Amino acid sequence: MEVKQIHSMTQVNADAWNSIAGNAYPFLRHEFLLALEQSGSVCESSGWLAGHLVLINEEQMLGFMPMYLKYHSWGEYVFDQPWAQSYHQQGLNYYPKWLSAIPFTPCQGSRILAQAGVDTVDVMILFINFIKQQAEQQGISSWHCLFPELQQLKQLRSLGLSVREGIQYQWFNRGYRDFNDFLNTMNASKRKMLKRERRRVSEQGIKLMRIMGADVSEQQWQDFFRFYSLTYLKRNSEPYLNLAFFQQIADTMGEQLLLILAFKDELPIAAALSFIGDDTLYGRYWGCYDEYHSLHFEACYYQGLDYCIEQGLQRFDSGAQGEHKIARGFEPVTTYSAHWLRDERFALALESFLEVEQKQIQRYKEVAKTYLPFK
Repeated sequence: MEVKQIHSMTQVNADAWNSIAGNAYPFLRHEFLLALEQSGSVCESSGWLAGHLVLINEEQMLGFMPMYLKYHSWGEYVFDQPWAQSYHQQGLNYYPKWLSAIPFTPCQGSRILAQAGVDTVDVMILFINFIKQQAEQQGISSWHCLFPELQQLKQLRSLGLSVREGIQYQWFNRGYRDFNDFLNTMNASKRKMLKRERRRVSEQGIKLMRIMGADVSEQQWQDFFRFYSLTYLKRNSEPYLNLAFFQQIADTMGEQLLLILAFKDELPIAAALSFIGDDTLYGRYWGCYDEYHSLHFEACYYQGLDYCIEQGLQRFDSGAQGEHKIARGFEPVTTYSAHWLRDERFALALESFLEVEQKQIQRYKEVAKTYLPFK
């Protein structure tokens, strides 16, 4: 078996990759990662240089791990800029670093995958050894694995990586028959709040439409992209993704895209885009021209909850941050990342920092649970 590093998804067979990745977690599909590259959203000039690892045996792919050489910490959602500052204060370079993650996508999933019958831990060990050798030879400071699923996180911890915890808010389908059935699990005040928010949207003359990705028209993609871009421009920043990316995934994996379009006076005014997994809806992108009362909640959350209940999806991962989600039935869950620093002094300091931070995160999670709206 041999570990190879590829610098473009065009260097690997799409069917072989997808036979291992599957469709349950859409962000690992060959089509998704290829669109990031071919649209120019992920490239050397944007600070994301692809360096995926693949395990080969006689030209057969046995496993892989997405990986990028990073020259900054943007688009990661696990904030390590203070670590970079500490390196700088000591006259050391934190960048470039290796990053195993899905660009701009803070959604938990497998990060190291193997063909059926191949031990994932064995693949993990081979990849980590390769990373450490390359880091020593190339002067790379560290390797970071973001948002791995819990089982892989435990394996990474057993191999000596430092573990960091975070918090997100997710909704879980407990066999609800419809949205009202979900509302009936809430206390009276929060139940009235959600009903009022949904009512306010319709009272403003706003209608919403759900469209599967393969059925979205070219004009609707352009409308969506304008809304999405405005989310960043309002904060004086540039969007991570471009229109070409969305157009490409619409063509290649449209069956896993769900677009919510909001209309007023028959004109589109807002949009939210989600990805569909086997049992999970992933809420990802949102934007609007003007602010309308409760429209964000309706387009980004309540429409998604309706869809999950109708389709029998078990979880709604609505993305990073957002304490306002708690009152709407999204529960605090722990997310993870795993880290290896080549400098042993910083590695020891990081362990001490993470021990303190972890206690703070756990206390916060317990407090957040007390604000859940359920009876």
